[in-house]
Amino acid sequence: MRLKISQFLLSLVIISALMLAGCSTQQVASNTSSPNSTATSTTNEASTKTTSEATSVSQTSSESVPGLADLPRLEGKATVVMTVKGSPITIEVDGTDAPITAGNFVDLVQKGVYDGLAFHRVVREPQPFVVQGGDPKSKDPKVPADQLGTGSYIDPKTGNARYIPLEVKPKGSDTPIYNKPFDATAQAVVLPHKQGAVAMARSQSPDSASAQFYFALADLAFLDGNYAVFGNVTQGFDVVNKIQQGDRIDSAKVTQGAENLKTPGRKVEEEGREQGAGGE
Repeated sequence: MRLKISQFLLSLVIISALMLAGCSTQQVASNTSSPNSTATSTTNEASTKTTSEATSVSQTSSESVPGLADLPRLEGKATVVMTVKGSPITIEVDGTDAPITAGNFVDLVQKGVYDGLAFHRVVREPQPFVVQGGDPKSKDPKVPADQLGTGSYIDPKTGNARYIPLEVKPKGSDTPIYNKPFDATAQAVVLPHKQGAVAMARSQSPDSASAQFYFALADLAFLDGNYAVFGNVTQGFDVVNKIQQGDRIDSAKVTQGAENLKTPGRKVEEEGREQGAGGE
């Protein structure tokens, strides 16, 4: 007989499945495990708070957030085709509403980081949840499965891991909120966790996402505001539904919108060319 799990306990289980392995999930789980329970008792207070946050952020240029200027940015949309076991998955990447998260993903795709990586976590029971992959450690087939889920992208230029801030854009805000979870029970977000959403996995720290991503196998509204959605599957969700733990990404390619990616190094090069052309 299948045990009936309460919504609270179920949420704890699936939230812990999403977190990067080896990191504490207690704080994040307590903040997100029962989003509906806070809606009736604290809606007015939370609504006032989040509206104030959204207003203050929208009046502040995102360039003022430390470290953002050094990260890739997607200015507009892009299309990525990810092939798994010979079948394509088409992802629309949204740099309009999640410019840093989308820019990081597209940049890693262009660098070939995802080619050959494994999906190390697939959660379909007790209900459809996520398919998670993108750990650079999984490139090496000799790395044990129980060690996957902790890896980050290491920038070869610096030798350091690249992390991106949590980026969530509330409806009605001109710019995203960075560096902290957002209470989406009081105010909806522009990019919610609908079935087919693509988002970044992270550990307990809000600003710990790097390369690992996940596909949402169902509507997961309780994750809204705590994890950054940056795109959605437009074709090939049936392929996503067939992914098993250990399956690998054959390739990931940007097929449209590559020109919308802006990186710090490219910007400097473009400015240099413009100055050189003006001096001729």
